[in-house]
Amino acid sequence: METRDSAKPRGSSGFSTANPKNRIARGEGFAWTPGVRYEPVSRDLFIRNRDHLRGLLKPNSIVIVLANDVLPTNADGTMGFKQNSDLLYLSGVDQEETALVLMPDAIDPKEREILFVRETSELIAVWEGEKLNKEQARAVSGVDRVEWTGSFENFIHRMIPQADHVYLTTNEHLRAAAIVQTRNDRFIRECQARYPLHRYERLAPLMHRLRITKDAEEIRILQKACDITEAGFRRTLGFIKPGVGEWEIEAELVHEFIRRGSRGFAYPPIIGAGGNACVLHYVENSKICKDGDMVLMDVAAEYAGWNSDLTRTVPVNGRFTKRQRQVYDAVLRVFHGCNRILRPGNNPLDYQKQAVELVEEELVGLGLFTAKEAKEQGPDKALVKKYFMHGVSHHLGLDVHDVAPPHEPYAEGMVFTIEPGIYIREEGLGIRLENDVLIGKDANIDLMASIPIEAGEIEELMNR
Repeated sequence: METRDSAKPRGSSGFSTANPKNRIARGEGFAWTPGVRYEPVSRDLFIRNRDHLRGLLKPNSIVIVLANDVLPTNADGTMGFKQNSDLLYLSGVDQEETALVLMPDAIDPKEREILFVRETSELIAVWEGEKLNKEQARAVSGVDRVEWTGSFENFIHRMIPQADHVYLTTNEHLRAAAIVQTRNDRFIRECQARYPLHRYERLAPLMHRLRITKDAEEIRILQKACDITEAGFRRTLGFIKPGVGEWEIEAELVHEFIRRGSRGFAYPPIIGAGGNACVLHYVENSKICKDGDMVLMDVAAEYAGWNSDLTRTVPVNGRFTKRQRQVYDAVLRVFHGCNRILRPGNNPLDYQKQAVELVEEELVGLGLFTAKEAKEQGPDKALVKKYFMHGVSHHLGLDVHDVAPPHEPYAEGMVFTIEPGIYIREEGLGIRLENDVLIGKDANIDLMASIPIEAGEIEELMNR
């Protein structure tokens, strides 16, 4: 049941996408309030998100979304907490043991939205720090009724019998590796055992429909993540030189990210010099950068839960060789070509085919195979895939590979990466370039337009 136009950007009025060249270098662009890590995210965003979700629900429904678990490591260790993206999208609360219940048709208006948060105590305050109190949770989320998580079971037992449809959330990302049972998974099993005759509905398709188009407030936050990423990248350009360790570049980046308010990397950083750049998910970052090598950096910052995604490949000694420049410029031409075709009305399958054709033309120009061999290689494009074997774009947002309905045509208000690459293993040379773009009505808006990408500018900045 779909009641809204996914192609229409929500809350987009008044948002400026101006991104002047080199504003970070001039000390402009990014700013934050002293004494706080993140600028506040407007609770109006979460109010709007819940309103949009209500418009997609069947009559007499209840929606229940729980926070992620705090996952263990070894002994008594735990990983850092990562909130369930749907819960963050709907409530703005980035805290463990949180739950959100929506029941738009509840007879009692006070039961149409209830947020449950963990009750603090003196012991928790001493060992973990203060948790949100009810007033703070109300201010963050815009939900008027806030209860302690300890009362969640009693509320649910009273509310579910009044509903006909129960919407629960699962991870339905097409590439998800669902090998660990989540708190939401456990709740589904418990709920179905306790209330077996209800009609259970999938929340994921509705959330994918909503999250695919970005609100103006989300774009504002994504832009901040991109600005922080730019600052980190510019820092590395003055640091990279022969003899530097890949891990040292990682340290420079995370230092700049964290000091500017990010919690760090949006995803495990990939920093690969020489042949390591040809390993798509190389994350060891343990080798020395050698004179004459290129170093690929697929690294970006998060901000307030939203993620940026950047890749740059630069010469370790600050100067491209003739061959490196040939390959670099070829990838850059593909990047610009993809930006021209990543437009409303195109679709992921056709777009990827078109991108592969752009890469194929460049590979022929680089002498990696002939035009005749390209024509004879067949529809599987085996020759191209030897040198370019991954997708060229993905959705971006609260998740780095953000959720979306499968094969959804591109539309205004969506945010994508553009990340073509050419990997020549026999030459120990891999080059990938990546920016984040907002699909606009008349043209795409590059959220990373001020981050250096032209080879000449890279050389100039590395040799100051």
